[in-house]
Amino acid sequence: MIGKRSNAAKTTEPVGPADSAGPKHVAIIMDGNGRWAQKKGKIRTFGHKAGVESVRAVVRFARQTGIESLTLFAFSSENWKRPEEEVSVLMELFNLVLNSEAKRLHKNGVRLKVIGDVSAFDDKLVEKIRKAEAMTADNKDLVLNIAANYGGRWDIVNAAKTLAEQVKAGEIEVADINEQAFTRETSTADLPELDLLIRTGGEHRISNFLLWQCAYAELYFTDVLWPDFNEDVFQLAVDDFNVRQRRFGLTGEQILTAGS
Repeated sequence: MIGKRSNAAKTTEPVGPADSAGPKHVAIIMDGNGRWAQKKGKIRTFGHKAGVESVRAVVRFARQTGIESLTLFAFSSENWKRPEEEVSVLMELFNLVLNSEAKRLHKNGVRLKVIGDVSAFDDKLVEKIRKAEAMTADNKDLVLNIAANYGGRWDIVNAAKTLAEQVKAGEIEVADINEQAFTRETSTADLPELDLLIRTGGEHRISNFLLWQCAYAELYFTDVLWPDFNEDVFQLAVDDFNVRQRRFGLTGEQILTAGS
């Protein structure tokens, strides 16, 4: 079944239902690579390599449909616990993708950002990340955020530590800390509010991804495994988003009255 859905909550003021322009910020949990490979009698890492084409497809779709920011969950802080061989292949694949895709992204006006604790990666990979970010920094067509060694709890704790340090240094008062101040210290501070979170692979959970940002995001779950996710499946998710009434704590009647 495609498109089971639910709601999570937003940290900003109510803004009413989504307009026909669709979501501005979409995040995707790219799940199902290993199972896709196993169904084909291949090792799990074969699926990770096959999933690269789906990344190209969703970036292409996002650019063509006016999505401003696309955030992809590539490697969680918990993924280090996976078999050593699989982690090694994922790191190698990350290196190869940076080498092959950074120039392509730059040519197509895409700004690349990597969010997460990159200090855990080796120096050569960190250098490639920084070079790719610098090369694409002025691009405006789409912001592509790759969440690598990322966890939602890490993001929240990191923001809390930063605010605590600012209080300790006398830069702000405790009374200055509110939702807006907290958001400014998260890894997605300069991006639009998250509108839509998609998870492929049939699981119905968000796996420690963008916990703060998901507050009022719309959630869309599909059984499609990540290597089979393409522009058509992405369009189904966006179409579903566009017909939802986003209430942000209000009643349906209030939303209809505000829009009349």
